[in-house]
Amino acid sequence: MSLTPELRRDMYRQMLRSRAFDDAMIGLYWVGKTPIFAFANGPLPGELHCSNGAEPVGAGVCAALDADDMITADHRPHHVAIARGVDVRRMAAELLGKKTGLSQGKGGHMHIYAPEVNFASSGIIAEGMAPAAGMALARRLQKRPGVALTFMGEGAANQGAFHEVLNLVGVMKLPFICVVQDNEWGVSTSKKESTAVERNSDRASAYGMAGEYVASNDPDDIYEAAARAMARARSGGGGTILELRTARLAGHFMGDQQAYIPAQMKQADPIPPYRAKLVAAGVLTEAEADAIAAAATAEIAEAVAFAQASPYPAAEEAFDHVFAA
Repeated sequence: MSLTPELRRDMYRQMLRSRAFDDAMIGLYWVGKTPIFAFANGPLPGELHCSNGAEPVGAGVCAALDADDMITADHRPHHVAIARGVDVRRMAAELLGKKTGLSQGKGGHMHIYAPEVNFASSGIIAEGMAPAAGMALARRLQKRPGVALTFMGEGAANQGAFHEVLNLVGVMKLPFICVVQDNEWGVSTSKKESTAVERNSDRASAYGMAGEYVASNDPDDIYEAAARAMARARSGGGGTILELRTARLAGHFMGDQQAYIPAQMKQADPIPPYRAKLVAAGVLTEAEADAIAAAATAEIAEAVAFAQASPYPAAEEAFDHVFAA
């Protein structure tokens, strides 16, 4: 698929849907909590890691995928899940621990599972590497179409699983793409203090893979790079490390005091410049851009209302679905 006006409008829409979702979840998260007691009770239990600033990654990469392609993601998965087509009503219910959630409220926001769109996420750093490679190998053995992608932060590239899996991908030339989302911070540790190389995409050469770096945090550029990686994987050319320079507009999690984050990073919102770019190119009018934003806000508000009105699972259901039948 080429970078058509329709595709660009949809990427903009996905970015706004993701931002609206995270903004709504942030509002719910702080109900019943204070910065001192950030994990206390409230409608949204547990931690919350939001995707604000990384929306172009989800929108741009997922626009290049087919229905057969498979995704594993990390503890900050909302932007990818939404762009991939995960049901936002059931996703909101999952975050609120409701029975109508994707996993009946038992997974929470870091463990989003939506097999109908081949999506799963995990809170364990780099945990999605091996399952995604296994999916790629399974599709090859089954002679079925599908490229496997895993999304992770740049800090996860220093985990052993990253290197072990990429070596296997390189040996077997699996249809696999490792999307490294580089926001320069692993929790509160800067990339410069933790990583020996400037570009994780350069590590691809050690495993006989392709590596590509995109510096812009622009969904157009991300889509085109993802499309190249997808074409390579589909044609038998093997895997790619696709490193995308993105942003994290706030702390690692809700309650993070954020003292380590430079002011310019908090100001690196990718949505206004992309809107301006599309309007300048005649892809959108200002009125159309406003309408997309209003529709995204209304959709997420309805999803939150659905989640809030949904019942909690019964206590006796806690031990259901622990093992596969």
